[in-house]
Amino acid sequence: MGGGVMGSVTEFPGRFAGKVALVTGAAQGIGRSVALRLAREGGSVVLVDRSPLVEEVRHEAEAAGAVAIAVTADLETYAGAEAAVSGATERFGRLDILVNNVGGTIWAMPYAHYAEAQIEAEIRRSLFPTLWCCRAALPAMLESGGGAIVNVSSVATRGLNRVPYAAAKGGVNAITACLAWEYAGQGIRVNAVAPGGTEAPPRRIPRNAAAPEQSEQERRWWGEVVAQTKASSLLHRYGTTEEQAAAILFLASDEASYVTGVTLPVAGGDLG
Repeated sequence: MGGGVMGSVTEFPGRFAGKVALVTGAAQGIGRSVALRLAREGGSVVLVDRSPLVEEVRHEAEAAGAVAIAVTADLETYAGAEAAVSGATERFGRLDILVNNVGGTIWAMPYAHYAEAQIEAEIRRSLFPTLWCCRAALPAMLESGGGAIVNVSSVATRGLNRVPYAAAKGGVNAITACLAWEYAGQGIRVNAVAPGGTEAPPRRIPRNAAAPEQSEQERRWWGEVVAQTKASSLLHRYGTTEEQAAAILFLASDEASYVTGVTLPVAGGDLG
């Protein structure tokens, strides 16, 4: 995969003891890694996904010693976000940490090739879940006396063949900056990570399950994304989900108590 050596990731037992954390998109990929590490580090976890696979992750979290619940919800709607937060407060009585991980590129192509419906779908997938979940979670955090929100953005705000996705993640960056400013005086920190290319196991449920198999042209367009991603990284490789989880959980933890309003690139030196 190119230069750079993947480092080991150190865990901190007990770091999230007494904390209740809600992780969206917890069934697969980065969200699953975040949720299970929270469980191993002592947190109580609320695992949210629209896929029933999230129940499997709940069993894994419980096996790691955590108290965990799974909530299936469509976070592209405000009703889904409210249901997720209600699940947390009804079970645990509080909410301390929110990790907004839902999102991801559905299509990759030069912008002139996107259809109207595809543009709208990209925005719904990668902007609205963060917007809705922040709105749903803030009252619970205010009632708890504070908290930490970590949004998952992307360095693809500067990248090829993903203009609608980039626009959505640019919105996530704006949400992060504005909410940090609004709520700093009320004990709520708001930060984001901007992952670069990240290796993950094959998705068991694809982001666009209804689409036919990619055409040769679509594969070439995606190949351009991969090549640009590696070229833009000083380490010239993809990261791992555990490397992404390490950065997310630092920002969620009390170790980052003097950090707010930041979007941290986690992309091997690609600043987006």
